[in-house]
Amino acid sequence: MIAGNIGSNIAVALDTLRANKLRSGLTILGVVLGVSTVMMMAAIVQGIKEQIVSTIEIAGPTTFYVVKVFSQTPVNPDQLPKWIRVRPDLSDDEARRLEMLPEVAYSGIWGQAQGRLEYKGTRTQNLLIQGADNGFPEIQGGELVAGRWFTRGELVSGAAVAVLEEDAARKVFATENPIDKQVKLGGRPAQVVGLYQKAGNIFEPPGQAIGAIVPYLMLDHQFQLDKTNAVFIPVKPRKGITTAQAQEAVTIALREMRRLRPADRNNFDLITQDQILDTFNKISGVFFLVMIVLSSVGLMVGGIGVMAIMMVSVTNRTREIGVRKAVGATQREILLQFLVEAATLTGIGGMLGILVGLTLGRLVTTFMNIDAGIPVALTVVAVTVSVGIGIVFGMIPARRAARLDPIEALRHE
Repeated sequence: MIAGNIGSNIAVALDTLRANKLRSGLTILGVVLGVSTVMMMAAIVQGIKEQIVSTIEIAGPTTFYVVKVFSQTPVNPDQLPKWIRVRPDLSDDEARRLEMLPEVAYSGIWGQAQGRLEYKGTRTQNLLIQGADNGFPEIQGGELVAGRWFTRGELVSGAAVAVLEEDAARKVFATENPIDKQVKLGGRPAQVVGLYQKAGNIFEPPGQAIGAIVPYLMLDHQFQLDKTNAVFIPVKPRKGITTAQAQEAVTIALREMRRLRPADRNNFDLITQDQILDTFNKISGVFFLVMIVLSSVGLMVGGIGVMAIMMVSVTNRTREIGVRKAVGATQREILLQFLVEAATLTGIGGMLGILVGLTLGRLVTTFMNIDAGIPVALTVVAVTVSVGIGIVFGMIPARRAARLDPIEALRHE
């Protein structure tokens, strides 16, 4: 019986929507804007998080990084506080020493710089130039599709050679074979020795797409390298060794190399994959909270609009309410009718907001080269919240309708 009443009330609500298209459309616009904002941000945040998790899985959950200083936001290399300035820069000797530890399978010193890839006047936007070694695909995934990696001599001397990322190479070479060609990386000449295809799920924010991998010493010699924020040592423990065991061995080795006394604090930091994910969660959590606050304003506006239109609807339908009460309709049935109408308005707004938000989220994540899934749980929450707003803000006009005196209502013109 109740289900039948709700169904008929929904039908009445849809008729009211059709009869007052402009008024109803403006009413639900706030709900659409609020829900679409939340859904768009949820799609983007979830997509980026999935990419980070996938990248962590490629490197292995036990892989960790040695850095000069760990900060959730990059510090200004020109205005470093004293406690950071006194810390020594990471060195290639330290990376080689760590790789000799029985607990460590791989260790190497890496660095990052920005620059354009250029060939015969054709160039890309700023790309990431990664200084590394032949262990790069072991940590980052992907594979060599043409040419070769670096020789031992090229790594030791910092030779001007490069393995180009395949997509970046195609932008400047088109169909021409890039192997053995001379290119410019950030204005510096280098010979292409290989083509690298990145892993399909590697996390790359806009402006951080990898353009080329070069020997670390080439990057160090030819580029102005930020050794506080852009140099690190990735460490991959041997099979069967836990992250904690490898970190303890690395900590002891670095303290010995840097001649730290037992009472001295570490003048380096270690970052695990969990810390990277936790840092992202904190940053995205704050960002998402701001979006929730902003979208709540839209939802509030939509709720007030629903209350206003329902108050007008009650006034316009006073005689109809009187007739229904005269033929036996109870206060509960009248209350339910108007609550269902309000919930239908905001429910439609919520569903439209979900469609708009997911569409915008898909466009943004496609532009960012991120494969994002649909946040199913939040979709259900969004619909529930939008319907709930209709019920909450529709309660006052619904109660007013339910309490109308049937005789006075029948007299209403």
